[in-house]
Amino acid sequence: MATSEEAKLETFLQWLQANGFHLRGCKIKYCDSRKGFGIFSDQHVSDGILLVVPLDLAITPMRVLQDPLIGPECRELFEEGDVDDRFLMMLLLTVERLRKNSLWKPYLDMLPTTFGNSLWFSDDELEELRGTTLYRATELQKKSLMSLYETKAKALVKKLLSLDGDMETEVCFEDFLWANSVFWSRALNIPFPRSYVFPETQEVHDSHVPVNRRPETSTDGEDDDKRSQVKKSDTQTKEMTCNSMQAETVWVEGLVPGIDFCNHDLKPIATWEVDGTGLTTGVPFSMYLVSAAQSPLQTDREITISYGNKGNEELLYLYGFVIDDNTDDYLMVHYPSEAINSISFSESKIQLLEVQNAEMRCLLPKTLLDHGFFPLGIQKNGENNKGQVDRICSYSWSGQRKTPSYANKLVFPEKFLTTLRTIAMQEDELFKVSSMLEELVGPDGERQLSDTDVQSAIWEVCGDSGALQLLVDLLRVKLTDLEEGSGTEESDLDLLKKAIIIDSPKDEKQCKNNTGPMENESEEQKLMSRNKWSAIVYRRGQKQLTRLFLKEAEHALQISLDEEEFNVHS
Repeated sequence: MATSEEAKLETFLQWLQANGFHLRGCKIKYCDSRKGFGIFSDQHVSDGILLVVPLDLAITPMRVLQDPLIGPECRELFEEGDVDDRFLMMLLLTVERLRKNSLWKPYLDMLPTTFGNSLWFSDDELEELRGTTLYRATELQKKSLMSLYETKAKALVKKLLSLDGDMETEVCFEDFLWANSVFWSRALNIPFPRSYVFPETQEVHDSHVPVNRRPETSTDGEDDDKRSQVKKSDTQTKEMTCNSMQAETVWVEGLVPGIDFCNHDLKPIATWEVDGTGLTTGVPFSMYLVSAAQSPLQTDREITISYGNKGNEELLYLYGFVIDDNTDDYLMVHYPSEAINSISFSESKIQLLEVQNAEMRCLLPKTLLDHGFFPLGIQKNGENNKGQVDRICSYSWSGQRKTPSYANKLVFPEKFLTTLRTIAMQEDELFKVSSMLEELVGPDGERQLSDTDVQSAIWEVCGDSGALQLLVDLLRVKLTDLEEGSGTEESDLDLLKKAIIIDSPKDEKQCKNNTGPMENESEEQKLMSRNKWSAIVYRRGQKQLTRLFLKEAEHALQISLDEEEFNVHS
């Protein structure tokens, strides 16, 4: 490990210890240039508790509003509704990164300076995402962040730094982009004990001085009054920033120094919990990391947690990494809302879509394919099927239209299919649906139509073939967009087989020295940045899913057409 990394870690560990942090069965150490720091097993602990961190050390919206430097300014903006919880935390991170004497410096120095998420991609790397949902999402998000920076963050950060006596430091968009990436890649949704967020007494939980509060030195009566006012105001700001409450728990997003160095794994060996009473850890109002392994951990084994079942699109967008052949991958399919105005009878169809609370897009998890015509065998026996599609339980009012033979094999969400049925309706079908619904409402309008009424009427008149044909068209267009400029799924696979991944300029230089200039240009090996490799892995997965779901849609369409033809002639 580089000397600079050792020095940062030593300073950070001293800072953690000074703020009540306990390493019990693990240690923090540098992994590599790609992963940064991680947590590793150190010694066996009988209770499985690997580390404990006081909740006072968490960066939360409440903490920002209580901060002696930026709190008063942020409180005013927050009460006026100009900023939200997440902006508050990003603002704190931006300011503290630029402050010369930040009390958070030991922690911030440990964080990455750049990220692998798509917001940090170069223009060439971003081109690898063209045709994917993530390409458009990245463009929109970057514009949104730039606007937020220019209209709110930039001037506010400058003002807050000036309050700290710093009139010289330049603020740039990358500082705010960095704060945004730190938040999204490291924040947790924390179940704070209600008694911590809403203390029933005015007693201060002061086992140590909170890291971003300056110690009070004066003891005169005026300062006592001020401290009392701060306590009361703190409780009010906590109340304003709570997302949801249950009897004993208040969920709040926040960053927890120490625990946030745990990396992700599909088979994690640890989980985090909150200890409100101190009975588990001996530290009231704390968060702790506990081993989930069945046997003692091998020394120096990396301790990982799960970030949740996420597809590569979400992993790359939020965390900056992908998983090759990710079983949790999904495909986003949507009908462009701007196209509705150009279809026939658009006004009538829009009204029907509104009554149905129609969904113009759907997520298709990879696991859905195991229940289709061509199962992949992704899920193991006993696993929950999070992607199982709910069907309409009652198909036909009159019994004229029979339940299709493929109903249990259709992997596409019924809610999205009924949207497509509505959009695909022909003139005569639209007239029949209107007549059925008018009859249902009655001459005096005594009945209010429900979304189920409309969905059932549309299905009875239209069946599935129109919707499935439209779905096939959408998937074919999507596949064409994905392949334009980057080739087929097989082309991506070939690129990945030849790739030599470069995580840093140092790695690139070393690789070139080892292979020589001639080999670098060969067809057998290609130097590739980690970002580009991640983009191709994600892009290939999207092509694969589009092809597989298109195959399902085409097969369902053919059966639907055959059955409708049979019913006409029988």
